[in-house]
Amino acid sequence: MEKKVKILLLFLYLPMLCTAQMEGFHSNLKKNCKFCHVEDSNSSTNFNLVWQQSTKNIFYTPYKSSTLDADVSQPVGSSKLCLSCHDGILAFDNSGFHRLEPNQILGTDLTDSHPVSFRYDSFLAMKDRGLFDPVTTPSGLGGTIDSDMLVNGNLECISCHDIHGFSNVDKYLIKSNRKSRLCLTCHNK
Repeated sequence: MEKKVKILLLFLYLPMLCTAQMEGFHSNLKKNCKFCHVEDSNSSTNFNLVWQQSTKNIFYTPYKSSTLDADVSQPVGSSKLCLSCHDGILAFDNSGFHRLEPNQILGTDLTDSHPVSFRYDSFLAMKDRGLFDPVTTPSGLGGTIDSDMLVNGNLECISCHDIHGFSNVDKYLIKSNRKSRLCLTCHNK
């Protein structure tokens, strides 16, 4: 019953959130949902929002390290959506406004960034020995790393970043990284 209530509340409040000016919302632009989303013209209702930026035909050099045990390739899913602005190539809203600070632009060479779009499971944790088992390790958010932070078993940008800023934590993190708490959720060294 609780999950149904949360879904109902989301459907009731999302339209209001998306039409309001949201100070401190995902970007410092203080704009509404239209910076990232546009209404779906194919939808019979005006409620569906689709991604505004193009994610096609952009290729990235993925993270590399001699100590990495995960198989990392091109960013996919939500990470590709994040990079559609944070790679510094697009990052325009529908009025042509572009404003990202230099430290917010990752570029297309992700070799020095945290890896994304890779499977993080018990097998990887056992093989790596520097990671906690995501199936059994608490996330500090109420469940396990797997249930609270991973997207279909994969680590993505949104595994650590709260893109809508609801957690009200610096750098749009899902929880504080004071004393490396967020990093130490998954890493045991």
